[in-house]
Amino acid sequence: MAKIASVKCIRTRHDGSWTIVKVTTDQDGLYGIGSASDIYNPEAVVQVIEQLLAPVIIGRDAANIEDLWNTMSLSGYWRNGAVLQTAIGGIDMALWDIKGKEAGLPVYQLLGGASRSAVPCYGHAGGRDIAELTEDVHRFANEGYSVVRCQLGGYGGGGFRRGKDANLPDNAWKTDSVFDEHVYVSAIPRMFEQLRTTFGPELQFTHDVHEHLSPILAIQLAKRLEPYGLFYLEDALPPEQIGWYRQLRSQCATPQAVGELFVNPQEWTGLVSERLIDFIRVRVSKAGGITACRKLAAFCELFGVRTAWQEGGENDPVNQAAAVHLDLSVWNFGIQEINHFRDREKELFPGMIERRGGYLYANDKPGLGIDLDEEKAALLLDRDWSRTGYHRPYGLDRKADGTLVRP
Repeated sequence: MAKIASVKCIRTRHDGSWTIVKVTTDQDGLYGIGSASDIYNPEAVVQVIEQLLAPVIIGRDAANIEDLWNTMSLSGYWRNGAVLQTAIGGIDMALWDIKGKEAGLPVYQLLGGASRSAVPCYGHAGGRDIAELTEDVHRFANEGYSVVRCQLGGYGGGGFRRGKDANLPDNAWKTDSVFDEHVYVSAIPRMFEQLRTTFGPELQFTHDVHEHLSPILAIQLAKRLEPYGLFYLEDALPPEQIGWYRQLRSQCATPQAVGELFVNPQEWTGLVSERLIDFIRVRVSKAGGITACRKLAAFCELFGVRTAWQEGGENDPVNQAAAVHLDLSVWNFGIQEINHFRDREKELFPGMIERRGGYLYANDKPGLGIDLDEEKAALLLDRDWSRTGYHRPYGLDRKADGTLVRP
């Protein structure tokens, strides 16, 4: 059996926000890669991998993924934090990559084989107004997507007010653009009314609230969107208010997708077992990797909840590959969020997942089927991000009186 010989973190993308984990074994040429990217805390994840996890697993049998996953999960005593889960997730993906290469099979075959021939995905349409949004939705529909996410600009779009319309106090903390949840709850149903008039009932729509609303207004929005037959409404409530999903479910039948910010099983267990949501949307790396997500998918299947793994524009092709292998294998798959990469970024990852029309396709190479060109990865960096100089906190919105809006 191959034993783990080393664990290496490779920072790449122009801004240093992608972290790829490379786990090598004592067998010549046998290694695996995984995603440990965190756009806000990249170096913190690297330090957890290098200082805590790598010394624990080096010398161990690479084949014992279940035991290694549990060992890593308990190795810091405190567990289920975003940084630790991402670190574990990156190593876990690499171990599955190794196992697939040893077996000569793609990872989805190790997970039980294919449940479908390809993976449906949804596009991200946006626009500053309904005219621009409609044009963008047309573009995705013409490309072959059957599901399109629709946003008026960025998150909270449709609810921002500027200048004198914002009714700012004299000592306003923020003066350029503030969020008004009542304006938002009025704007989004009007948006979908026009989209349904234009596109009819066949094209499916999603919308991401991105946790911008207070609980009662989130329920009001879900009720007002019910006539427009959404594929799902995403992250209507923040993790701090998930108890409100009981009231939301009792009030309307708009399908609910949630989990982008989840890292702890206690966040999703009740929502799933009480059948309060319809789709689980954790990111594969943030949940702790393929090992964690295959368990989560099996749990969700018992309660009629489908998967919709979160991807996000800042994420890397390796996490996307791990998500697609899960998508192919689990019966209760729902939809996969799409990600787009620049040509220079694609050159770094031979074998990456392909999109044709509204579907994603994995290759049948062993493991995850994707690799990393380390020389090109180093050249893509616009400076040395190895240890210092990286600061990119999440940008927060505020209401007119200065109150922060939870993302």
